[in-house]
Amino acid sequence: MDTVKKIDVLRSRLKEASRNGKSVGLVPTMGFLHEGHLSLIKRAREENDLLVVSLFVNPTQFGPGEDLESYPRDLEKDADSCSAEGADILFAPDAGEMYFEDYGTYVEVSGGLTKGLCGKSRPTHFRGVTSVVSKLFNIVEPDRAYFGQKDAQQVAVIKRMVRDLNFDVEIVVCPIVREADGLAKSSRNIYLSEVERKAALVLNRSLKAASERISSGERNGDEIKAMVENMIKQEPLSAIDYVEVVDAENMKPLEILKGSVLLALAVRFGKARLIDNIRLEVE
Repeated sequence: MDTVKKIDVLRSRLKEASRNGKSVGLVPTMGFLHEGHLSLIKRAREENDLLVVSLFVNPTQFGPGEDLESYPRDLEKDADSCSAEGADILFAPDAGEMYFEDYGTYVEVSGGLTKGLCGKSRPTHFRGVTSVVSKLFNIVEPDRAYFGQKDAQQVAVIKRMVRDLNFDVEIVVCPIVREADGLAKSSRNIYLSEVERKAALVLNRSLKAASERISSGERNGDEIKAMVENMIKQEPLSAIDYVEVVDAENMKPLEILKGSVLLALAVRFGKARLIDNIRLEVE
């Protein structure tokens, strides 16, 4: 596996692959890889001739006071993990390579898709995400790009961007990977103290309880939302950012559950802001 830091070097490698008719897969990450990332890499390795994993802590998707500077990083370990999973190229640019000093062009998905959930408390976040992902699509020109279901709103936003801007790339969504006790894998789990980590298990418990209640016939979105909120509030270390029951495609709140339903939440435990969700098909 090669680690590449320059865009022109990466493009040269990819043009050679294109001339040889090879399919290209892309797994965009911010590094500090865990089993969730590795599941994307494994899937991409199976489905493409050449696999690029990008590792870039993107400054434009962090808001004021967020953890850009403290975001966990370990390039050497990440490179070893990518190599072990069969990646061909690890693209690890610095911020100066991705953004000119006078950079001023952004890609933004407007409307309700980005206004609620994480977009409400992080109003500039998705503009940063779509801008950097569009740059990666332009640089790599992948046939397929791989994202995790844990970032469900991000997936919906990227799918909309791909549709609206006619990117010739298939978006592949992979399931959430969890610890044995149910906590969703996240790079930010490292922020949790032992006590906070135990408290955070309430997230998966509340989602499972909601799923069971829906399976038992509950179709009132407000009832499900209130149940989850009440369960989480019983954990004194939790601070709810949001709990929402929405349409999984357009992120609009659902009063009556029907079709593709996403129950999504974001909750703080100490300095860690954790997101999790469950998607259900409801008749």
